[in-house]
Amino acid sequence: MAHQPFNIMIVGQSGRLQYEAVLFAASLRRFAPDFSGRLFVATPQPGTNWDKDPSLRNQSVLQALSDLDAEILPFESRAFGQSYPYGNKIEALLAMPEGERFVFFDTDTLITGPIDQVPFEFHRPSASLRREGTWPKPTLYGPDMAGIWRALYDRFGLDFETSQDTTQPENYWKRYLYFNAGFFFGACPRAFGQRFLEYAVSIRDDLPPALIGQSLDPWLDQISLPLVIHSFGGARDVLPEGQLDGDISCHYRSFPLLYARESDAVVAALEEVTAPNKIKKVLKQYEPMKRMIYQGRGAKVRALFDRDNLPRREQALRNKIKSAGFWMR
Repeated sequence: MAHQPFNIMIVGQSGRLQYEAVLFAASLRRFAPDFSGRLFVATPQPGTNWDKDPSLRNQSVLQALSDLDAEILPFESRAFGQSYPYGNKIEALLAMPEGERFVFFDTDTLITGPIDQVPFEFHRPSASLRREGTWPKPTLYGPDMAGIWRALYDRFGLDFETSQDTTQPENYWKRYLYFNAGFFFGACPRAFGQRFLEYAVSIRDDLPPALIGQSLDPWLDQISLPLVIHSFGGARDVLPEGQLDGDISCHYRSFPLLYARESDAVVAALEEVTAPNKIKKVLKQYEPMKRMIYQGRGAKVRALFDRDNLPRREQALRNKIKSAGFWMR
């Protein structure tokens, strides 16, 4: 299944994401020089669903992306926008080339190895398993976790039983299909995106009774994604372990978290990619990158933690970094 041509999509817009997009593109070109697909930076266009113009207008960012052979992909925010920016990843899929295999990455990701060598099975979509049991949170009076998930599968006429990992106990979150939406892939972005949009909007606008009391923000994309993947015949363990979210990509989420918990190899990759002057001049416009990467704050964060004995929960990492006065986002 390896070496099939595919495209990559990330989202870029004014603010933090534009600088992360430059970093993503630079890391792709450095560590996957043989990647032959197209890199799209999907960019929301101004409209009634945005308070301010979200499009890319920073000329140095646009030039850097062009130099890195990234293609700007404008798209319209018809269902989401300012009220739920995570919906960008859903609506942007509808602007991608129809019928061409795709991998979506959250923009706060580094490519650290030859992504073109990953044996994607595009007819069996999947997504990131680097996640915690963040949703749902069953209430005292029910329904339980199984009841909540079953209601969603029933809503869309999907087989709930075959989605479960029966090696895990009932009402333990890992039993149920649940992903981090930091990356996902499939055979056709428009078919995938249309179903993703349909499911997300249905859940948002016509909440199943079993979900009353459950938070949809920011979880709506991660609630909908397993249903979409299951509907296309996808599964959990489609990819070999240790490649994406491992040796070949790193979803760092924020620079303090990257320096706190990621491997020495990831930090070295970050510092190599950000060293060239052409990249440095762009990234230093963004204060967290300037302070963390170029002025040494990242090294101070790194010194706070033992990578062999990290807290189990991400919130504990965040709290310690904030207590030291080093948190930036």
